[in-house]
Amino acid sequence: MTAASAVPVPASHLDAARDAESATRAANAAMAARLPFGDVADFEAAKKGLIAPVPDGVVRTAGGTVLWNLGEYAFIDGELAPATVNPSLWRMARLNMANGLFKVTDRLYQLRGFDIANMTVIEGDSGLILIDPLTTAEVARAALDLYFAHRPKRPVVAVIYTHSHIDHYGGVRGVVDGDDVKAGKVEVIAPAGFMEAVSGENVLAGLPMMRRAQFQFGTMLPRGPRGQVDAGLGKSVARGTPGLIAPTRSIVQPVEEHTIDGVRIVFQLAPETEAPAEMHMFYPALGVLNMAENACPLLHNFIPLRGAVARDPRIWAKYIGDAIALYAPNAEILIGQHHWPVWGRAAVADYLEAQRDLYKHIHDQTLRYMNKGWRPAEIAEAIDLPQGLAERWSARGYYGTVNHNVKAVYQRYLSWYDGNPCNLHPLPPAPAAKKFVEYMGGASAVIARARADFARGEFRWVAQVMKEVVYAEPANKDARELCADALEQMGYQAESATWRNAFLYGAQELRHGVFQIPGRATMGGDTLAGLATDVFFDLMAIRLDPAKAAGQSVVLNWHFTDRAEKLVLTLKHCTLTHRLGEWSEKAAASITTSRATLDAIVLRKTTAPEAIMSGALKIEGDPSRFAALFGMLDQPAGFMFDILTPGEGRN
Repeated sequence: MTAASAVPVPASHLDAARDAESATRAANAAMAARLPFGDVADFEAAKKGLIAPVPDGVVRTAGGTVLWNLGEYAFIDGELAPATVNPSLWRMARLNMANGLFKVTDRLYQLRGFDIANMTVIEGDSGLILIDPLTTAEVARAALDLYFAHRPKRPVVAVIYTHSHIDHYGGVRGVVDGDDVKAGKVEVIAPAGFMEAVSGENVLAGLPMMRRAQFQFGTMLPRGPRGQVDAGLGKSVARGTPGLIAPTRSIVQPVEEHTIDGVRIVFQLAPETEAPAEMHMFYPALGVLNMAENACPLLHNFIPLRGAVARDPRIWAKYIGDAIALYAPNAEILIGQHHWPVWGRAAVADYLEAQRDLYKHIHDQTLRYMNKGWRPAEIAEAIDLPQGLAERWSARGYYGTVNHNVKAVYQRYLSWYDGNPCNLHPLPPAPAAKKFVEYMGGASAVIARARADFARGEFRWVAQVMKEVVYAEPANKDARELCADALEQMGYQAESATWRNAFLYGAQELRHGVFQIPGRATMGGDTLAGLATDVFFDLMAIRLDPAKAAGQSVVLNWHFTDRAEKLVLTLKHCTLTHRLGEWSEKAAASITTSRATLDAIVLRKTTAPEAIMSGALKIEGDPSRFAALFGMLDQPAGFMFDILTPGEGRN
């Protein structure tokens, strides 16, 4: 996953929410009757080993700003779900309230409920090994402070990132000093390809992912029975300051063993699973298997709603199967970097086998229908989990769903195109919507028919058809309200936290408009500094405005002294390309500087003229070509663009 910021949202937004319709009450009652709610084993596991809860359930900055507040979820206080929450999701929302410092076994502790992810602490011979230091520095520091309040204060000697999502590395500067890492006092370990994966998922497409993540996590929804109740993997994403310290050691072999501060760790790489770079770990002396985020007590995403490259459930299942063969016979405890552990050798094996089969079943059955010529939406409606999986709590779709995971499998193999030429080059949404509404007799007629369908509980269809009216007439208040009402009821019925959040946040934006949050940097200094120069110039290329570059061509040499890197940057045909390790004698100018200086210019900590005056940046040749290049680049815009309506320039 990726981080999503939250800001206070007016309480009036929640007041505008409607109650559950009779069709929603019936759907949720049917869910309550279908699943084994008498099974309380997960509640016992979630509380086992608790030493102390998160103090007051709150994390604040030194200035008093609240970064994490479990008190917002005080309404989750009983077994009986409100009519506006799917009862299965309500159960997970209760489980995800378990928080604090937990002893898993001797020498291994977990800090849960400070963030959407867990931080795991292993006590080495001389210090601590921290696994996945949460999303932000302030919250990671508060979590470690709770550990130190109940365990001896010892230095951190190693940090391990299990994978390349920000909730598993972003808080690193809250628990270790970057200078200690540089001095070799602290080792930072990650799977091969970690930095490349961080760049790929969070940088080039980072801005639209941030916007879409608001819908996935419900960060800007009010908390409450008619708003955000959970995020599936945890309550929500912590606020604060994310950072990054690059790994000092990469795990590169499929299975690799190291002893770190007296603790023997067997690393198992699992690339292209839940993250592009991910790994499992087995701690033989402790009898603990850590599956990172590849075996959570739920159905995960093959593509998250925020967006990502389609994941491969076939290989995901294979790596779980490998872990079963390699480690399950000796694993007494299974932990992950979300949720709670599994205890007992037989229970660990059973749990992993179900997870393996869950991902493989969805993959295989999707391919079976694909080979019959079925389309994505048709397959998604046809596939159900088989007996033995469907009733297991650990296979329920609180985060991913069978429905959208099927579509991800289809996309991975056959792309977005369903094979019907009618769908190959359709009109864009807004002009198509205007034609649809005109064909259907105009907005008033469509809304009247949709109100009747709403009364019958046909919320999916009402949302689908009202979307057309909203795109045809964005200012049509009746269409916006009816579409919001339909999305809201779909949210109340959704078992998946991410679907609920998306539906309810969509309803909120239709009613109240896009909530404009203060502008801020879309990329931190740590992330920018961690980018390979190759990716840095790809990032520059996607900001080039063709209108400003029209008719121009230039070749520039770059020499980065701090990285001993040279490259040639070429502007031609309104496109920027570059080649690392080359130098052109025909360049219009040659720029010598450091990446650190260029990063500072991009982050607006200095300017190019100031860097030239200080000697940090030198230009040989025509300096005007350097200045002209930066004048062709789009400045980063706010990311609160329209999603529920066509938006400016797209109508």
